[in-house]
Amino acid sequence: MFRDTVHQKKQIEVIESIESSLKKNTTSFSMVEPVKDFSKDNRICLTSVHFPKASFLEKIQQEIIQPLKDISPEHFYYPNGSIHATIKNVKVINDPPLFSEQDVETTKEVFQQVIPQYKAFKIYYYRLLVFPYNLALVGTTDPELDEIILDLDSSLNKAGVPDDKKYLNDKYFFSNITLVRFNSPITEEFRKKINELSTNMKPFSYEVDSVTLLTGNATMMKLNKRGTWDLKK
Repeated sequence: MFRDTVHQKKQIEVIESIESSLKKNTTSFSMVEPVKDFSKDNRICLTSVHFPKASFLEKIQQEIIQPLKDISPEHFYYPNGSIHATIKNVKVINDPPLFSEQDVETTKEVFQQVIPQYKAFKIYYYRLLVFPYNLALVGTTDPELDEIILDLDSSLNKAGVPDDKKYLNDKYFFSNITLVRFNSPITEEFRKKINELSTNMKPFSYEVDSVTLLTGNATMMKLNKRGTWDLKK
């Protein structure tokens, strides 16, 4: 179900603002630059995510990824074990990493304190969004996502491990799941298929009930989970 709340309307405004900036080529937020082989990408980040359940993954693979792969198999399509909903970035990808092992331990302590205080929340996925180098499934959320992100942001700053990612917005954060990373310019046929899938998508909800802190590359093919915390029911 798609809830029509003031919070969600603000999130949609942010999503549409990002889409507008992409069309005008005036983006000012961080993006992952393409590499020749995403699976062997040595650029590592420190971030937090939610790994979706099997039923969600099956839906995404069947309804979105496979139809696109049938048209343009040359791109990197996320396997089930790599698909994730980003919760809060800490340090963007880089080679060498922009963080130390002590930064990881400090961040872990912050997450241990913050995450269990918040309750599970729902995401309402409703469309696809094409970025210069990737395709994402996006959705609005309950207000808890903002509360978690802003609390983590404040706590990480106080702990000396500030988020170094550039954002277009400072609130009304939405959910963004990368499904495909492009290793070449996309074709018109591929773009038309994306538009078709996005237009025909029936909005659906998903509950986020845990948060995982990890180090890894953009495709999660090099992954080291550092801790997982449940949200309150």
